[in-house]
Amino acid sequence: MKIDDVRRTAFAMPLTSPAFPPGPYRFVNREFLIVTYRTDPELLREVVPEPLEIAEPLVKYEFIRMPDSTGFGDYTESGQVIPVRYQGQSGSYVHAMFLNDEAPIAGGRELWGFPKKLASPALRAETDTLIGTLDYGSVRVATATMGYKHRAIDLDGVLRGMLEPNYLLKIIPHVDGSARICELVEYRLEDVLIKGAWTGPVALQLTAHALAPVARLPVLEVVSGVHVLADLTLGLGRVVHDYLG
Repeated sequence: MKIDDVRRTAFAMPLTSPAFPPGPYRFVNREFLIVTYRTDPELLREVVPEPLEIAEPLVKYEFIRMPDSTGFGDYTESGQVIPVRYQGQSGSYVHAMFLNDEAPIAGGRELWGFPKKLASPALRAETDTLIGTLDYGSVRVATATMGYKHRAIDLDGVLRGMLEPNYLLKIIPHVDGSARICELVEYRLEDVLIKGAWTGPVALQLTAHALAPVARLPVLEVVSGVHVLADLTLGLGRVVHDYLG
């Protein structure tokens, strides 16, 4: 392969069989269970990088079913998202994500900087209950339960929240082990169609685990739960702060 061929064709690893295709990435019938809870503000400050600011000591614990996504297939993810502010704008910082599919793990980390690790999340309806779980190996580290579609909620409010900016800390090491890229990345969801949104009684339990440390942001009070079904496109990102620049 000639040098010009490498320059023209290379966009992801490995060169001759990339782990994911080029975007954009469209998701159909993407299903969310999001539990918002209050946590320790000091522990929250330890994990949210400047120049992001903490709005309130809140965490959104998410379980997301993605049965139909272009390029990534059928998979589930789970993790923690923290409401923040950046330059006066409300948004969300993605703190931790656990997936059961290699392609979106590779694509998410390489393209945007999603903090994704391999695990076994699940989201399902069981009779009258919506259940989200996260297993890391054989250990159950997160369980959320919510009454199934007890009450519909305002779709416009859900849409406004989903259109706010999201932030990631993208880190790519140099060949000598030092940081070659360390950037705060902003991305947004696009072409969002909310098909339904509901709430109900909700509970969340987190268990300590050395390599899936979701319990380091402890649940002090469950604030709310929401169940959302939507179609959307995952937009590509832009760098808003270079930590090495």
